Amino acid sequence: MALTAKRAAFFDVDNTLIRGSTIYFLGRGMYQRGYFTKKDISRFVLANLRFRLTGKENREEIARFQESATNFIGGHSVKDIEAIAQEIYDEFVSPAMWQGTIDIAQKHLASDEEVWLVTAAPEDMAVLIANRLGFTGALGSKAQVKDGAYTGEMLGALLHGKEKAIAIRDLAQRVGLKLEDCYAYSDSHNDLPLLQCVGHPSAINPDAILGLRAMAEGWPIHDFRRARFIGRAISPVVVRLAALATWLTPRRKRR
Repeated sequence: MALTAKRAAFFDVDNTLIRGSTIYFLGRGMYQRGYFTKKDISRFVLANLRFRLTGKENREEIARFQESATNFIGGHSVKDIEAIAQEIYDEFVSPAMWQGTIDIAQKHLASDEEVWLVTAAPEDMAVLIANRLGFTGALGSKAQVKDGAYTGEMLGALLHGKEKAIAIRDLAQRVGLKLEDCYAYSDSHNDLPLLQCVGHPSAINPDAILGLRAMAEGWPIHDFRRARFIGRAISPVVVRLAALATWLTPRRKRR
């Protein structure tokens, strides 16, 4: 009797699993610990607010912040950054989780299906999130490591757009997944290559383009956002207040 191929559910992270950007949370936490300047973190704040209020992604912008993050951790011990990332998860990432998305993931786990995060965010941070939530694993953008320290360079391509599709196809081949029986969830039309890789795509908190595509294709749509129209109306005020709060946030001494 032939064995049934394993099934998995693939989840984007930013605005799908968490409200906002993983890179922003990482940058905010590292700024408070002395790794970033006020100018750097101000860019993180504005980019994250635009992302949260519009649901849009820009590949060049994500790549720029990803490169900035890897540059700033360059020369620092992997163990030290891992310890900081644990604190950042507790302080910023965990409170920003969409419980509805976690509930969907838990249903997959309860059905003996794997759950993988697939994100442009640093893979080390994505793996930490997956471990803390009890998921199977994570795929993300890789930072180069040499002699136990980050070099400040990326290893391979940013995991964005079609690169996510390539990554899950490689994973499926390695671990024996049948993608036509698998699931994928995202908020962004940039992840259409990922969603089209699997037999059961779904949209979570979709941007306008993905929302229209999901409706046209008959894909399930889950929207856990609240007062998003009010959020768009007050966005200029929110941006100014957040930027001011960032400048006034006290920094911790670097460890």
